[in-house]
Amino acid sequence: MIPYKTSIQLDRDSKQALYLQLSNQFVTLIKNRVLTPGAKLPGSRTLAAILEVHRKTVIASYEELLLQGWIESIPKKGTFVHQSIPLLQQKEFSNDAQPPHLQDTGFSFLKEPLLERPPNEELTNFHYLNDGVSDTRLSPMKVIAKEYRGLANRKRSIDYLGYGTTYGNPELRAALAVYLNETRGLHITKEQILITRGSQMALYLASRLLFESNSYVIVGETNYVAADLTFGYVGAQLLRVPVDENGLNTDAVESLCKKYQIKALYCTSHHHHPTTATLSAKRRMHLLNLARNYNFAIIEDDYDYDFHYDHAPILPLASHDQNGNVIYVGSVCKTVAPVYRVGYLIAPKTFVDQCAKLRRIVDRQGDSLLEATFANFIKNGDLDRHIRKVLKIYADRRTIFCDLLKKNLGEAISFEVPKGGMAVWVRLQPQYNWKTIAISAKKNGLIIGDWARYDTAKIEHNSLRMGFAAYNESEIHTVIEKLTLAFNESYPSLGKSE
Repeated sequence: MIPYKTSIQLDRDSKQALYLQLSNQFVTLIKNRVLTPGAKLPGSRTLAAILEVHRKTVIASYEELLLQGWIESIPKKGTFVHQSIPLLQQKEFSNDAQPPHLQDTGFSFLKEPLLERPPNEELTNFHYLNDGVSDTRLSPMKVIAKEYRGLANRKRSIDYLGYGTTYGNPELRAALAVYLNETRGLHITKEQILITRGSQMALYLASRLLFESNSYVIVGETNYVAADLTFGYVGAQLLRVPVDENGLNTDAVESLCKKYQIKALYCTSHHHHPTTATLSAKRRMHLLNLARNYNFAIIEDDYDYDFHYDHAPILPLASHDQNGNVIYVGSVCKTVAPVYRVGYLIAPKTFVDQCAKLRRIVDRQGDSLLEATFANFIKNGDLDRHIRKVLKIYADRRTIFCDLLKKNLGEAISFEVPKGGMAVWVRLQPQYNWKTIAISAKKNGLIIGDWARYDTAKIEHNSLRMGFAAYNESEIHTVIEKLTLAFNESYPSLGKSE
């Protein structure tokens, strides 16, 4: 008989019942072959005395093990470990190593490229030079929470708790149709809207339906990295065109259309990601005509549309589309807070219908109660009020950030003050490099993001997208001070030529 007294340890302060603790430890002994198939177990009275528990605890444990098939009871002979339990084959690992299931898999799988992530918890005391995100401290959480509680307390809220349509909450679709028609100059109904969990889901759904292996998609020489990865994941071939102060070069787009069968083009027309350039009116019309003549889709990303500081933003391509070529994707995540995964895909109804079918495979539905909350948030004018509030704050932060950049690092960098958005596209002079600066910056408590993420096989931009919206004035000064210190430590001669 094995030493049950020391092999089994029961915790009487645990929330788990004693009989379940006993059952689970018996399972472990059987899996580890301490108890082998056919081994006889002690009688209930004997084991109860050894472990100093009530006999009913042992009986309940044995009954549980019988139900699970670990043991068998043979009349007039006793209780035994089941004869047919096979040996569990395991990898061998050293005593100080983690069990295999905590380190690696026992099966093969595809490993996809991942975007760089912000610092983990070990770096929470560092400043992180992000590439343009909103300040979550400004999020209208109280307003949203009040609306959410109000909906949850109504009797009809029960309708939001079951399975709903894959198109998204009907009230939100209707509210978005009105809102986007008013603010973007669109001409849509709710039937042309699919609610998604952020714009990334919308990009994925559209890509899955548009691209087959080796389909061609046109993007900028600099482009939103998540879009590039999404298109590449579904097998599309990326064809790049130059980006200047007027956005995508549509003459280059036309040249590619004459050479390749283009399936789609991706753009952020109002604030190109990452350079922040706005696509000119001339190029917008040219691009729409090309889409019509060459029968390709335009995936227009609503990224940063609401944050335009110097004048009203140019209406999106989707507002001028008369031929059903534009797929318009966006979200309220960046406008309000990333945690609220509420996005949208807008396209002709036939395309939306297919996206809704595909969405069922990816994600059966969204959070209907949250979507209903945002429907009211929009209809009550709360979204407009929030945008007006943060627009002024972000505009002030842009001015402070750009002024300090120019004052402290004007010799080493160049940039255009962005007309909108939440970031500045900063070009480093060729005699300097971001890698050296990033190493020094980290020593001083500043994490610089992946400066090479926007480079391609043909072009190294030596540029970095620097976000300003998430920092208050004091934090902006701190970030620029640390960045300046990193430059000076990396290149001591900087600024001494005078």
